[in-house]
Amino acid sequence: MAVARGGNEARTTTVGNRPGCAMTDHSERVDGPSLIVIAGDASADNEYRLGTREYDWHAHHRGQLLCVETGLIHVQAEEGTWLLPPHRAGWIPPGVRHQVRVTGALSGWTIFVAPAACASLPVAPCVIGISEVLAVLAHRAASWEKARPLAADEEHIAQVICDEIGRAPHESLNLPMPRDARLLRVAHAILEDPGRERVLDEWAALATMSERSLRRAMRAETGLGFAQWRQQAQLLHALDRLAQGDAVAVVADAMGYASPSNFIAMFRKALGVTPGQLAARTPTSPASPQSVHPSRPTDR
Repeated sequence: MAVARGGNEARTTTVGNRPGCAMTDHSERVDGPSLIVIAGDASADNEYRLGTREYDWHAHHRGQLLCVETGLIHVQAEEGTWLLPPHRAGWIPPGVRHQVRVTGALSGWTIFVAPAACASLPVAPCVIGISEVLAVLAHRAASWEKARPLAADEEHIAQVICDEIGRAPHESLNLPMPRDARLLRVAHAILEDPGRERVLDEWAALATMSERSLRRAMRAETGLGFAQWRQQAQLLHALDRLAQGDAVAVVADAMGYASPSNFIAMFRKALGVTPGQLAARTPTSPASPQSVHPSRPTDR
């Protein structure tokens, strides 16, 4: 439940399942600082407590950068789904409707950017790597007063933070959804069981189109070839399973891989690290940002 307040006031929101416990929502602040950083974790006494729960469809007055140190965040918008594993950040422009789901013990921070300061930032949702500069400056900015305008030195740091967001390479941790009803039928079937093996003509039959038409239509609507789209769906599903604590061998088998080593090779090619390396990273040692592209398997 949220209580809206006018002017420079932020919104007060009930936290999780704790009746009567409220937190301040700065995403709707109209005035005040051009940039607000909130650090949070899953501890019960944290004002900005995070946890395993869902946030239904909503939009913010300010732009939002969700930065993950531990845990996993799913962001769904009209254009598709984005997944934020550790040491990645998700940018959501002002006014973009989205919903959020958190998996695992989450820690991280959120940056709220006033609309006027978003002009040089991406116009669509995206995933970026968290550079050391961005991480260090954001943690410093988390201690700033959240109700008053920024001082001159703080404004300079805020501009550097925005520059870091704007220049960061985009990572392919999203799954663009097709709009055609026939393609959606296929997409939903894949998402319901990402590890199920079907040859291309079976998927084409489900879409009531030829194999060639399926390939062309999927690329036209999502920007990915059909096999790429399937592999991306598997990768995002695998990340979710791993965040829930499933063993690599169990996830590899569920995704239809002949062996864990084959799955690990795909994972490393997509993310630049193995599942074990991703899990072992600590918040004090953020990963260097890198551009991630799904591998390009042959359509089967």
